[in-house]
Formats: sequence, structure tokens, C-alpha cells
Amino acid sequence: MKGAQLLRLSKGLCLQPWIVFGRNFRDINRKSYSFSLWCTHMATGERDNNGVRKLDAKRLSAAPSLSNDSQAGQDNSNPDYYPSSENIKRPSTVEDEQRVKNLLKEILAYRETNVSSWIVESKVKNLCAAYKCLLKTHRDGVLKVLASDHAVDHQMVCKAATSLIHIEQKHENESNRRQIMKAEEWLKNLLTPQYSWLFIHMGRLERGVKFLVDLRTDILAVISEMDVEDPAMVPMQQLNLTLREMLSLWFSVGFLNLERITWRSPCEMLQKISEYEAVHPVRNWTDLKRRVGLYRRCFVYTHSSMPDEPLVVLHTALSDEIARSMKGIVSATSRMSVDASACPGMLLDTHTEDPSCVKAAIFYSITSTQKGLQGIELGNYLIKRVVRELQAEFPLVSKFSSLSPIPSFRFWLVERLKTAEKGQRGVLTAEEAEQLRSHLQTDTLWSELKQLFKTNGWVSDSKLVSLLEVPLMRLCAGYLYLEKRRGYALDSVANFHLRNGAVMWRLNWQADLSARGLGNSCGIMVNYRYFLEDTETNSRAYIEKQHVAASDAVRQLATEARDLKETITSKM
Repeated sequence: MKGAQLLRLSKGLCLQPWIVFGRNFRDINRKSYSFSLWCTHMATGERDNNGVRKLDAKRLSAAPSLSNDSQAGQDNSNPDYYPSSENIKRPSTVEDEQRVKNLLKEILAYRETNVSSWIVESKVKNLCAAYKCLLKTHRDGVLKVLASDHAVDHQMVCKAATSLIHIEQKHENESNRRQIMKAEEWLKNLLTPQYSWLFIHMGRLERGVKFLVDLRTDILAVISEMDVEDPAMVPMQQLNLTLREMLSLWFSVGFLNLERITWRSPCEMLQKISEYEAVHPVRNWTDLKRRVGLYRRCFVYTHSSMPDEPLVVLHTALSDEIARSMKGIVSATSRMSVDASACPGMLLDTHTEDPSCVKAAIFYSITSTQKGLQGIELGNYLIKRVVRELQAEFPLVSKFSSLSPIPSFRFWLVERLKTAEKGQRGVLTAEEAEQLRSHLQTDTLWSELKQLFKTNGWVSDSKLVSLLEVPLMRLCAGYLYLEKRRGYALDSVANFHLRNGAVMWRLNWQADLSARGLGNSCGIMVNYRYFLEDTETNSRAYIEKQHVAASDAVRQLATEARDLKETITSKM
């Protein structure tokens, strides 16, 4: 079978040839291996309802490669991801790091020259490819040199500023005004870091924007590992700030594309949706199919420079009421399907939605997939856009709410138990503490509770679950409503939704009993309700005055938590 025939066959399977045959099929030396791999999967794969062989894209992409490009420090993605003049068959060395630094210096020397853009582009391509092949320690060295040696020349800035002041002190005339404008333009150029020019050229390359997003991921990692007193900290922060500002322009919401993901979406996109899911991990393909199927909506933002990468993913459940738990979302789908099939005069099958049943939309998972876009607001714009899409598709939808996790509540709770163990109370009332001691038959209550929460051992004891419901709901409300960081909600998810103008509406007991749900928040989840007419007012009040919009029920629980803490503190 000829290569052209294989290409036509792969297109008939709606898969890209390098996905079907293995990622290195383009290399003629590896053709026989890739073809045998493909034939093996064709012979052993399952058939669909039409008798066509089904290929497991994940297994194919995970198949062993004859190349050595899976070694430390090298990217395992598409071989055309970044162009390279050579294939590095070994881990990088200090000499490789120095060569990249020299190439970096050579490229930046072109800034003030009239060299052909073709030459610059070629050099920048080689720089990107060489950087991707470095080990982390060597990448860190390159980034530190980029931040410190190729930023702003402070001596030149001072000279230009002095020159501008001198010109302005002269008698004003037409010639003097031109000199001032030229001096200001020169000063502006000097105040722009040298690497900004490099980033612009990188962004012009194919997949260059993705490279810059990944580059910022590396920069953030370096900053997180540095000591605050390190002299290199300030230059690295400036490097991060410059790249973030550039990316925030390129990823402005006007440049983003909204896509709805369905079971008919490309396999590669579905695979990434599954892998990126950070709130409720996808268990299998059946689970993923349910999340993009009947009475569900999955929307993503993509960028034209990264069309196969979902930037932020929003999973939404359509329901007849605001769900209190993850099980409630699943049961709503079943309930509405039954209700729709029972409607007289309507011909509906199991693959049809009844718009008249949909009264509420619950945002149960939102995930930012690119660490390099941290600090660039995308999720809030996606929620607003999805609200408009759902209103257009389902006119009867009037309730919008999240069903959100509380990522760090259990950690915060264990820390509170540690302080209680040292004598600082305010966690439980005297009656609650006595009931728990009696049930657990222990004199070391705080130590016992710490262990139970760390192991989730309390969940299997129904009596203990009942005893803990009131104190845990009270403590959780206090954590969400009262605990602050720089005046804003300590909980990152709460901070996100409150900034968007949502209301902290309802706490839900035993809403997520998965291992992750118990580990995050003892199974408690919270609804942040979006009252569309009030979102702008709520958002401004929170951002400008740090005012948390909350329901009476949440405020009451938080008040009880605060009063208990203050009462016991005053007695000490």
C-alpha cells in the first residue's frame, strides 16, 4: 500500500495521519514501524455499530517511539511543534545552555540593525527549538540571563531622561518641540525591555504564541522557587510582568473563539478536555460522553494561534432546579428525560432534549488549562458568554448558579483543630464537643478529629456524620465569608465568583462524596448564584469595597461561627 493511499484511508477515518500512524510517521526511516503499529490496532481494535474499526487515539499516542525524544527536558508533543535543525539525542549539558545564551545574545543584537527579517525568523526558530530541548535547570539559567542581561539599560535611560530635561529647559519653538518628541520617543524605546522585541518575533512564528505561553509557565516556576531576597527576583518579576501584559493583549476576549464541545468534536479535543479537567476528574470515556451529552453543555475558549488547545473549559448542567450535589445533577438529567418522554403529543426519543423542562443552568466545573495565562481573566468572560448562549437556546432558563468545590477548607479546618489542641477554642460549642467525646469515647478529641478528617474515616459512621453536620457547616460558612486575604475572600473559587458578581447563596452538605470532594472540603459544596440584574452591582461592591454578597442563610451561619469564636476568646 502506497503512502498516498494510506493518507486517504486515514482521512476516511477522520484522523490526522500522524495520529493514526504514530507521531514520527513523517520520517521515512520510521515508516515500516508506524505502519505495522497501525495495522496491529486495525486488527485488534473494536468495531462500532457500522462495522468500522475504532481506534484508541490515546493508546496510539502513547505507543513507543523509535526516537529518543521522550528523554528529560524535551517536549513529547507534535514533532512539528517547534522547528529544529537537529535532533538532540541526549540530555542537555551546561555547554548546550551556554550555546542557547550565545544565540540569545546574537539575536538581540539584531534589534538596531537592518538585517533581513528572514534571518531573524530563522534564528528565533532555532532558539525556540534549542530552548525546548534543555533540561529544567538549564532553562532556568537561560531565563535568568534573559531577565537580567536583556532587560532595560538603566544607564541609557538616565542619560536619555537627562537629555530630555535639558531640551525642555530651552526656549520653546517649533524646532525645540520636534526635539522633545524625538527625545520622548527615544526614552520610550529605552524603557521597553529588550526581550519585548524578542517576544514579538516569537509570537509571529507558527505555534509561537503557544511557545510564549509555555515560556511564562517556566518563568512562574522559577519565581516560585526563588528566595524573596534573591537579587534576581526583581528582574524575573519584570520579565513575567512584561510577558503577561503582552499575552493579555493577544488573548483579549475579542480574539477568542467560543466552541461547544460535543461527542462529535475532534478526538484530540475530547482527549484534552478529559486530561485538563481539574475539578471532577473524568473516570472514563462513558463519563466524558455523559458530560457532553443530553442536558449538558461544555464550552471552551480557543485562540486562532492555538486552535487545538482549549484555554478555559466550562461544564454546565441543564436542570429544572438548582442542584445541591453532583448526584443531583445526574438525577436531574434522568428526571427530565422521563418527564419529556411522558409529555403527550410530543415525539421525543432518548437523544432529544425538551427545552420546556430546562429552567436552571448549573456551572459545575470551570478549568483554566494554561498555567502561562495565569492572571489573565478568561473564565469570567466565558461564563458571561455562555449565559447569553443558553438564554438564546433555552428561553425559559432564569436561574444561573455554580455548584462549586471549596478546595482548601479541609486543610484550613485541620489547622484550626491544631490550634484548638493547643488550647485556643472556638471550633465547637461545649455541647458539641461533649457529644463527640462521648460518641468517639476519647479524651483526646482534637487529635482524634484531625485523624478522622485526614483519612475520611468519619464518613462511614452515620451517627458521627450527623453530629458533625452542624459544626462543619458553621465552620465552612465562616471560612468562606469571614476569612480574607488582602481584604478579599481567602478561598480562590469564592474570590473568582464574587468578583464576577455572584452571591454566596447556599452551602450543601454531603454534596460531593468522592475522594477529591472529601479531601477538599469534607464533601461540602457551595452554590454561587448569578442574579443577572445584580451581577454588576455585586461585582463593583466586592472589588471596590470588599463587600461579600451572601444569602441570609450563609450570613447567619457565618455570624454564629464568629460569635462562637469571640465568646470563647473573651473568656480566656
